[in-house]
Amino acid sequence: MKFHRKYITFAAILSALIFFSIFSDISFAQEETQALSGSSKWRALNIVKRGGIIMYPLIFCSVLTLGITIERSYHLRRKKIINPEFLMTFRQHWHKQEKQKAIEACHQYDICLSRILKAGLFRSSYGIIEIERAIEGMGQHEASLLNSNLRMLGVVANLAPMLGLLGTVLGMIRAFAVISKFGTGNPGMVASGISEALITTAAGLMVGIPALALYHYFRAKIDRFIFEMEEISLQLIEELVPKK
Repeated sequence: MKFHRKYITFAAILSALIFFSIFSDISFAQEETQALSGSSKWRALNIVKRGGIIMYPLIFCSVLTLGITIERSYHLRRKKIINPEFLMTFRQHWHKQEKQKAIEACHQYDICLSRILKAGLFRSSYGIIEIERAIEGMGQHEASLLNSNLRMLGVVANLAPMLGLLGTVLGMIRAFAVISKFGTGNPGMVASGISEALITTAAGLMVGIPALALYHYFRAKIDRFIFEMEEISLQLIEELVPKK
């Protein structure tokens, strides 16, 4: 399946911002220190290595966030949920009481709204109450599908800061273990543990914050679509169902 170019671009920019935010400030501070000592500059892989093993699940979380962002951006387009062309065609057939043609239009436009209205069409011969029940049941099913991958995005938003906190604890344990063994006579090893703690903290927040923002953005977008589909369905029931 080919994704629309603008959504791929958006996701790529998002991924770049996540990693740049994690490493830019750390790299800048390290470059200043190394400029005084004459050593080589840090690179991203070195930062990941210094962050310890916790950095690898955080990288996985960032990649997962990127994948979900691409997938949801593609599927949560208005064209894939409420297509104006389909709605106009459906109204025309239903006004003329052309049930079979309306069903064919639903098959032609395989979107959320068409599946909801098709469920109502199949129950149209049983009266308005049955139509409402069919539409409500299918609407709940479609809402669940729209929210499917967002659960994982919510997990990432909550898990990434916790992983960063775990890395912080492990880094501080390492630093204090060095102090207890060698005292303060080996500041390099102590600083290594503290550096690990700070890197994982920053990485966890820089992955979790965008994931949380995207989660709420997509949830708000889905809620708007669901509300709009409910209004359309109720309007069709009130205006277009033939009175007996």
